[in-house]
Amino acid sequence: MKKRIERKPSRKQSNQAGGSLRIIGGDFRGRKLPVMNAEGLRPTSDRVRETLFNWLQFDISGAECLDVFAGSGALGLEALSRGAKSVCFLELNKESAQQIQQNLDTLKIPGSKVIQTDSLQWLQQTPSKPFDVIFLDPPFHQGLMQPVVDLLFQKHCVKNDQAWLYLEQEKALEWPKLPNGWCCHREKTTSEVKYGLFKFEEKSN
Repeated sequence: MKKRIERKPSRKQSNQAGGSLRIIGGDFRGRKLPVMNAEGLRPTSDRVRETLFNWLQFDISGAECLDVFAGSGALGLEALSRGAKSVCFLELNKESAQQIQQNLDTLKIPGSKVIQTDSLQWLQQTPSKPFDVIFLDPPFHQGLMQPVVDLLFQKHCVKNDQAWLYLEQEKALEWPKLPNGWCCHREKTTSEVKYGLFKFEEKSN
């Protein structure tokens, strides 16, 4: 991340350049992009991203996406490499937001935007348009998943019943409550996280 794991602050860490993330597939496959070494941030792992985008391989092309708590922007950048029409990146940390924008500029990807903002505050305002795919990977240990999920549906950020919602959280937690009809389509766990892809599944009589 993306992950903001609770830990003791390291001196001057948030303003120093960090490592890199690698685009797994698509037009920019193999490209390495710099990421900020902001406090508690790390890109979603290659393995998790590869699994997620294998799940989404037939649905990501042309999609309009929202990357909440974007962090390094790894998920949104991967989506763009694989043919997403646009991504709206929400990221509070100024340096991380600037780095995402620089990476978009480096890749010469038009049509996407980076918003330096508190994601909860932004979601409390009705967006100008809903989204086909939403990536939600909030900071650890802050109880943000359920409030953000609630806002996504209350503010009609989810485009329609064909949209996809990706959730990533601490391994030990239960999934948040979603509106009736929304189910976990696929899920996996690693040693640290649980991640899943959710969709609306209309039940037949």
